Amino acid sequence: MTEFEGKTVLITGGGSGMGLATARRLVADGANVVLAGRDKDRLEAAAKDLDAGDRVLTVAADVSSTEDLDRLMAEIEQRFGRLHGVFANAGIALFGMSAQATEADFDHITGINFKGVYFTIQKALPLLGEGSSVVINGSWLAHRGLAFTSIYAATKAAVINLTRTLAPDLGSRGIRVNAVSPGYVVTDMFTAISSTEEAQEQCRSQVALGRLGSADDVADAAAFLLSSRSSYITGQELAVDGGLTTSVAL
Repeated sequence: MTEFEGKTVLITGGGSGMGLATARRLVADGANVVLAGRDKDRLEAAAKDLDAGDRVLTVAADVSSTEDLDRLMAEIEQRFGRLHGVFANAGIALFGMSAQATEADFDHITGINFKGVYFTIQKALPLLGEGSSVVINGSWLAHRGLAFTSIYAATKAAVINLTRTLAPDLGSRGIRVNAVSPGYVVTDMFTAISSTEEAQEQCRSQVALGRLGSADDVADAAAFLLSSRSSYITGQELAVDGGLTTSVAL
């Protein structure tokens, strides 16, 4: 029997990048996966990529909308009955200096990156039982200041703190809550921001292990925290950053 046989995991932002890589990892280990995201076409392409038939459910939903989240959970319950894990991965990046940030920018980023994470977890609680696991996607930027990331980094600091406070909140129900915090990971979001070879090399040069991360690196960490192998781990943040946050590359 594979590790996730008979278990169902919700992945928000599951249509690409780290979310899709995690879905591939879980499907290979026997899981049912629910992919949620705003882009219906991208979700359908992701389901085709996974090629797991009825073990994959896609639901177009905006995590900043509690109505969308209610509909998402209703569809999950109808198809699978319950959840065994949640990877609260959906997030957006809109970078710029603080003097240029608008209220609309602030509301959009916090609505998805913080409000969306909070209410994804809250709305999933009726479907989560003893032994379930929640994993939140954080970021190394919660720990090091980078001038043009003020709103984005603040949302990531918020969800890492949320990890610590939800752990005792939900621990009495046997639900574990942990976070993964990626460093420089090559995804569509990363390449959109660091679009030149020079920019990517500048990022790589800061990493102690001497390479940029892959979505699969994060997927392996998320899968570990979602699995029973981490059954006595909660309230923790696992940096998946090649040493970027705590080490100095030479």
